[in-house]
Amino acid sequence: MRKSYDFSRGVKNPYAKLLKQQITINVAKPTIAYFQKLAKQSGIGYQVLIDLYLRDCVEERRKPRFKWAA
Repeated sequence: MRKSYDFSRGVKNPYAKLLKQQITINVAKPTIAYFQKLAKQSGIGYQVLIDLYLRDCVEERRKPRFKWAA
C-alpha cells in the first residue's frame, strides 16, 4: 500500500446521489441519545446507525408497535 495517493484527477460517483435522499424529520431526544450511545460503542455515526436500522425494518417488513402515553 502506498503512503499517499493522487486523487487530483478523481471523479465523483455519478450514482451516489441516487442511493440516498436527505430529509428532515423530528426525532425525540431520547431516541437520538440512544443511537448516539450506540454510535460511540460501535464507531459508526449515529445517522448511519439509524439508516441501517430503518433499512433492516424494511427488509424484514417489520411493522411499528405503538404505545401511546396516557
